[in-house]
Amino acid sequence: MRKSSVYSVRASHAGSLASQSSSAQAEAILLEKKKEHDALLALERVSNEYLRRLEAIDYDCNIMADAGRVHGEVLSQWPEMFRILSLSVPSLNPQSKPDGEAQNNIAQQNCERLVRVPIDELQERQSSKL
Repeated sequence: MRKSSVYSVRASHAGSLASQSSSAQAEAILLEKKKEHDALLALERVSNEYLRRLEAIDYDCNIMADAGRVHGEVLSQWPEMFRILSLSVPSLNPQSKPDGEAQNNIAQQNCERLVRVPIDELQERQSSKL
């Protein structure tokens, strides 16, 4: 009886050693998988942040494209504005009527004038209204 009890103790001891080593391996694998999972979560966070930044860049580029389009439209209107100004400026000077060529020279000179818009006063008026 003694041999069987010693044998059973040794067998259970060997089984516990095997279970301890498999438990240690399972724990190591679990730790490795946990690190992988944490790395994937970090990658997902970084990817979402990268996507958010790219969408912000896309939004800014669309705004710049719209601003460029508006800028082009405004620039295309300047010749018409100068033409209208040249029609009104000679009427302010009621001197003798020049001939056709001289009138064209005056119109060209008038087109090169700059008009000052009092932005500071406009901003003060708008801020006082608020």
